[in-house]
Amino acid sequence: MAKGILIAAMDFSDVAEDEFHDWYDTEHVPERLRVPGFLNAERWIGTQDPKVSLALYDLDTVGVLHSPAYLAVGGANGTPWTKRVTGRTRMIIRLEGEQVRPGDALAPPGANALLLIAMNVAPEQEGEFNEWYNTEHLPQLGAVPGVLAARRYRGAGATQRYAAIYHFAHPDVPNSQAWKSAANTPWTERMRPHFRDLIRIDARRYGRAT
Repeated sequence: MAKGILIAAMDFSDVAEDEFHDWYDTEHVPERLRVPGFLNAERWIGTQDPKVSLALYDLDTVGVLHSPAYLAVGGANGTPWTKRVTGRTRMIIRLEGEQVRPGDALAPPGANALLLIAMNVAPEQEGEFNEWYNTEHLPQLGAVPGVLAARRYRGAGATQRYAAIYHFAHPDVPNSQAWKSAANTPWTERMRPHFRDLIRIDARRYGRAT
């Protein structure tokens, strides 16, 4: 069965940075990791905008997000601290996804940078879009030196239906000639005009200040 993911990216410009990270590190992430079926949690910070937070949770299946254990702590059942913090943030994307490719891969160890791409596609091009992503785009980007993992998801809950996540050994990978060559093929150029609602987040790994 395909692995699931929960993607949550938000702008926390209106929250004190120390409170935001304290809430995430000491309450929010531990609370979710206690839910059966949550396999891990990763926190990332936007490279261009350090007030963008990105959290990724690998799941046994996306159905974990509809389990009684998760519903007991999610949504309207969030803690007072959660409601106070999230009430002052702007959600960029919250996507509940099922892994399309490769199917059962988890976040790799040792990544220092990450790229999240989320989008829709013009409905009349959806068939070719999926063929392109599955047979050319994701495999070629995943083979670029320094790419530790390339995963693709079909999701719900967000404006965007599709997402891809790339973990990098170092932040220069997307600037390499190998990446640019893999990302700009004739087929890719033909598909780009059909992208809709595109979100791109380049991120560095979050590390708690000591």
